Amino acid sequence: MVASGLVFLADQYLTARIEQQTARNAFISAEIAVLDRNIREISELKKRRQQLTDRMKIIEDLQGNRPVVAHIFDQIIRTLPEGVYFSEVKMMGKNIAVVGFAESNARVSSLMRNLDASDWLHAPNLTEVKAANSREAGQKSRFQLSVQQVQPKAAGDSQ
Repeated sequence: MVASGLVFLADQYLTARIEQQTARNAFISAEIAVLDRNIREISELKKRRQQLTDRMKIIEDLQGNRPVVAHIFDQIIRTLPEGVYFSEVKMMGKNIAVVGFAESNARVSSLMRNLDASDWLHAPNLTEVKAANSREAGQKSRFQLSVQQVQPKAAGDSQ
């Protein structure tokens, strides 16, 4: 009887210890799940922060380039000789592609000289000149050119 009582008590003790350890394991598993969710949330927040930082950088770049675009358009207008007009202007990075019409090839040459003399524009490259079709009867030549946008040297740099 005493031996069976000791076996019963030992069984009860071991069963209680096993249940207690199972409860601890369940608690740890639940906490691990909470931490995993927190890690995923932190990872998503880091991604969002990086996206916002990238957007802020783009906006800062655009804000910084605002006056540059105004100067470029001003320079394009100032370099445009009489008898020449642009039908298309595209800016891709620092490269500006222009398509236009001129009354003569001499006017295209004048445009090229004016572009080269500009502080904001550099290295004009004429890619095509051809006779205008019948729809552009008033114009003699259709041309395509590209020019590079540059930052002019500050007045203090040349002194």
